[in-house]
Amino acid sequence: MKLLLYLLFSGQLTTSGGQPIPFANVILLQDTVLVKVSLTDEKGFYRIDNVPPGKYTLRFSSVGYQTAEIAADTGFHVQVMNNKSLGEVVIRGEKPLFRQQPSGLVVNVGNSLLTKGSTALAVLERSPGVLIDQHNNGITLNGKSGVTVMLNGKVQRMSMAQLFTMLNSMSADNIEKIELMTTPSSKYDAEGSAGIINIVLKKNRQASYALTAGYGKGEKAAGNINLSHNNLYGAYSFSHDRTYGSFTGKGTEIIEGLGGPIAFDFYSETKRVDNAQNIMVGFDGVSFGGSVNYSTSRSTANTSNHGKYVSDSLLLVDAYIKETNRWRNLSVAAYGEWKHFHLDVDYLYYNNYYPTTVQNEFPSRSSRDTGYQFAALQKGLANTTIQVGVVKVDYNKQLSTSLKLEAGLKGTYTHNRSLSGIQSFVDDHWVDRSGTTNDILMQEGIAAAYTSFDYHINPATSLVLGARYEYSHVYDRDYRQLFPSLFLSHKGWQFSYTKRISRPTYNDLASYVTYNDPLSVFTGNPLLKPTITHNLKIGYSYFSLLYSSDNNPIVGYQLATGPEKNLVYISPQNLRWQHTLSFQANLPFKVFSWWEMSYNLIGSLRQFKADYTVLPVVKTYLSYSLNFSESFKLPAQFSLELSGVYNSPSYYGTLQVDPSGVFNVGIRKNNFTLSVADLLRTDRISNYLGTISKEAFDTKYHVLVHPESTYFPIIKLTYSRSFGGVKKERKDGAKDERDRVRG
Repeated sequence: MKLLLYLLFSGQLTTSGGQPIPFANVILLQDTVLVKVSLTDEKGFYRIDNVPPGKYTLRFSSVGYQTAEIAADTGFHVQVMNNKSLGEVVIRGEKPLFRQQPSGLVVNVGNSLLTKGSTALAVLERSPGVLIDQHNNGITLNGKSGVTVMLNGKVQRMSMAQLFTMLNSMSADNIEKIELMTTPSSKYDAEGSAGIINIVLKKNRQASYALTAGYGKGEKAAGNINLSHNNLYGAYSFSHDRTYGSFTGKGTEIIEGLGGPIAFDFYSETKRVDNAQNIMVGFDGVSFGGSVNYSTSRSTANTSNHGKYVSDSLLLVDAYIKETNRWRNLSVAAYGEWKHFHLDVDYLYYNNYYPTTVQNEFPSRSSRDTGYQFAALQKGLANTTIQVGVVKVDYNKQLSTSLKLEAGLKGTYTHNRSLSGIQSFVDDHWVDRSGTTNDILMQEGIAAAYTSFDYHINPATSLVLGARYEYSHVYDRDYRQLFPSLFLSHKGWQFSYTKRISRPTYNDLASYVTYNDPLSVFTGNPLLKPTITHNLKIGYSYFSLLYSSDNNPIVGYQLATGPEKNLVYISPQNLRWQHTLSFQANLPFKVFSWWEMSYNLIGSLRQFKADYTVLPVVKTYLSYSLNFSESFKLPAQFSLELSGVYNSPSYYGTLQVDPSGVFNVGIRKNNFTLSVADLLRTDRISNYLGTISKEAFDTKYHVLVHPESTYFPIIKLTYSRSFGGVKKERKDGAKDERDRVRG
């Protein structure tokens, strides 16, 4: 009988002053080969067990501290010194690309070479578990819809189309990190059944500037400058992007008013020019501060659609669409601190003006008597103004050495005015399309209160209990819900339960109508129900397992019937339910001193029921996504980064989404960075509808979208430089809490 001996390595990681260092990387090496990885807990304690006998090295690393390596022994205490130069804190090394936290995953995009000269939307698209559908303006997180997007901890209360416009005009050079929170605490809004994506912008402590030039199928240019003086800071950025894209569609549907069965086959190509500017100024005082941010963008697009519709006769349609999308965004934020209280007051203003002109030509003789639906000239108008006011008060107090109290109140008021409509030019007159013209005023109020107790049971175990109550009134609906949360951690193990909601937005509920093609329009759904989600999560070190149950999950861009029998209405719908079991692995490796790797794998087993289709359907499927990044430090001060994303087949409602992937390359020397996006030209979108159930109008189709990079890789060269001294960061008792919310 053999007696197997295994070693246990445990201890605490602290600063030279005795302060614990939480969530630091702990890597066990044997002759430079990685054996095991772990994280310190909230108190800096770590534990690595079941290690065979041998000679090992422990490597400790955390942002803002020197990396420490020691010969491994059991049960020891490690102290790590801050790096200091001329009295200023200097970060040595680089932040890990992915960092696991109890609430989710942090992606330190500011550390990536591929961020230079990119947009916020492009960077978000490369984040683990995030799937961006730019054709339909959709975002899913780990395969689930119902995502709340925040900017510096502020909820962006706008439609997905408007959000995409804003993110596409935002320079990624100003982004510090992206927080993907699948189980946020009660301190955050309960909105977002799939979780929260929080984009945290940099608060530059050093003056810098960057200039970018690039080319794909069209020219690209961008620039930004950041200035800082004492407690004042400011930034300006601009971007110009000439893009090209196309998509093809083929399918069949039955529309009785147009003669019954119709087969359609179309090809579309779009040439678009995007121009955007952003200016921001701010002030951080000892007990108060604030910022003003103004953004504007203008996009002009020319699209040519070539369609063939076959019913009892052949109808050829050539449509030429001219679009102008103007966007303005103003945000004013102020905060104040007094003892244990923190006050935030915010005002946000959005305006989106989106006129469209459609000119139809009919090469086939049978199109002479097509009526207003296929009129030679049509135009659409969409003008939306959103104003949001937010007041929030937080209270924090350490009740004892082991117990901390957090509580707060928040009020949000939103005013939304939306004008939309479609007109056809018939018999020398503009005629309103039936059921397409709307002037909608919607107001929403949300009141919330939360409390949370953080109790450290012992140095290795902590418990956080919280609850959030929210009341909301939107349209003619009232919602009252209590959202409890629980977080338990013990020696690297983490368990949590959260309850969340996704309310239909005013755009989801409004009966607006916007043009898609002669046979279909985009609209809202006033019958939508809110989504209620229950999450259970267990994690250890770099691994986690999440189970979520959704009642009435909302999925966008599904087909339905409407007031006009000859139109297909594309609108959000409720699934009956959805159950998801997801496994996530976040694996950082340092192969050599010059070669580091980060891999993130998410695998999900999902089942849902859809009953808004003609025939209800239950679907079960497996899906996964892989994100990776390889960083190399080369001779002559060169740095190389390789990154990629692969998403397996999945479903969005009853829409079947084919697999997709992208491979990117970046190289840097001194102040110059060269990046190539989608080097292999594989970043395309392929969707099928009608494969798992009978849809409205018995529609079956396949759409294939080719973004610009699938025609030619997008190449960008960026020159960036810092100048002036580093601004010392004021340290105060509320800084850590404010950084969590405001970046």
